[in-house]
Amino acid sequence: MELEEHYMEVALELACRGKGTTSPNPMVGAVVVKQGEVVGAGFHQELGGPHAEVIALKNAGVRAKGSTLYVNLEPCSHYGRTPPCTEAIIRAGIKKVVVAMQDPNPEVSGAGIEKLLSSGIEVKKGILEEKARQLNEFFIKYISTGLPFVVLKWAMTLDGKIATRTGDSRWISGESSRELVHHLRHQVDGIIAGIGTVLKDDPLLTTRIEEGRDAARIVVDTYGQMPRNARVVNPSSFAPTLWMVGEDTPLPLEKEYKENGVEIFRLPKKDDRVCLTSLLKLLGEKEITSVMVEGGGTLNYGFFAEDLVDKVYAFVAPLICGGEEAVTPVEGKGTARLREAWKLENINLQRFGDDYLLTGYPRRR
Repeated sequence: MELEEHYMEVALELACRGKGTTSPNPMVGAVVVKQGEVVGAGFHQELGGPHAEVIALKNAGVRAKGSTLYVNLEPCSHYGRTPPCTEAIIRAGIKKVVVAMQDPNPEVSGAGIEKLLSSGIEVKKGILEEKARQLNEFFIKYISTGLPFVVLKWAMTLDGKIATRTGDSRWISGESSRELVHHLRHQVDGIIAGIGTVLKDDPLLTTRIEEGRDAARIVVDTYGQMPRNARVVNPSSFAPTLWMVGEDTPLPLEKEYKENGVEIFRLPKKDDRVCLTSLLKLLGEKEITSVMVEGGGTLNYGFFAEDLVDKVYAFVAPLICGGEEAVTPVEGKGTARLREAWKLENINLQRFGDDYLLTGYPRRR
C-alpha cells in the first residue's frame, strides 16, 4: 500500500502542473511503473492536447507491456476532443491500473474502469482519493452540477475590515499575499467583481505572473453603471469582459461597449439585484468551471445568501483600523442568530509574509 500511495503521489504532483491550462478538462497525471521502476510519466498539459495516460505510455514505449499504470482519475472510455485513453492502455499491454477516483461525470462514471476490467486488466481504485478530489474540486463541481466552483477571496485587517471608513484599502495584505492572489487568478476561469469595486478601485482583474493566464473578467452591474473608460473595458488585454446587467436595464452606449469587446448579458433580478444563481448557470453554459469573487461586502453577502459559496480564501493582515463605518468583507442583512451562520470546515491556515491565509469550505451550521 505504501508503494501504491508513493506512485499516486507522483501522479498527483504531475497533475498539478496543469493548473490553469486544462479547463474545462480535469488535471490528470499518470505514471507507468515496471518492476519498481518508473518507465513513463506524463500529465495533461492543455485543453485539446493528449491526455496524461497517452503521454506516459508513449514515454514508456515497449516497456509499458506488463506494467502498472497509476493515474489520479479514471481513464476515459469515450470520444471527446481526443480518442479514449482506455484503448491506448489496452493496446500498450498494461497489466494493472491503479486509480485514485472514479470520473465524477454521471454520464460516464465507471465506464472506463468497466472497459479495462472486461479486457482482463486488473483495476484498483481509491488510492489517495481525498487528495485527488481536492485537486480537481473545480472540475468535480462543474461536471456534476453544470455550475462553476465559487471561491470568495478577501483581505482584511485583524479587526475584520476590508477598507477604512474613507474607503482606503491599498494595501491591506502584503506582497507575498498579493502574489499568491495572481496565482489563484491564473487557476480560475473567471474573476467576478461588483460595480462598487469597479467604480472605487478601477481594477484590471488580470494575472500578473510570468506565463499567467488571464481569466474572464465578470462585472456584476445591475443598473449598468460601468464607465466607458473603466480599465476592465480594455481591448489590450486577452481577458474577455462579461458585463452582467439587469434584464430591464437600458444601455444607451451598448454598441460602443460591444465594439470594444465587451460581452453584455441581461439577467433576471432577485431583490433588485442581478440573480447570482442565474449568473452561475450562464457561466456554466459558457464552460466557465470556476470563478473567484473579488467583490465588496454586498456582493460577497449575495453569494452567501444564495448559498453559492464553495470555498473561502481569507487573508488576515496584522493591522487594526477600527471605525463603525469601515467596510467588512460580508455585509448585507446578515444572519439573525449564530446558529444560522456559515461555518468553515476543513480549515487550513498558512502564513505569507506577515499575513495569514485561512481557507475553508462554508456550510450552514
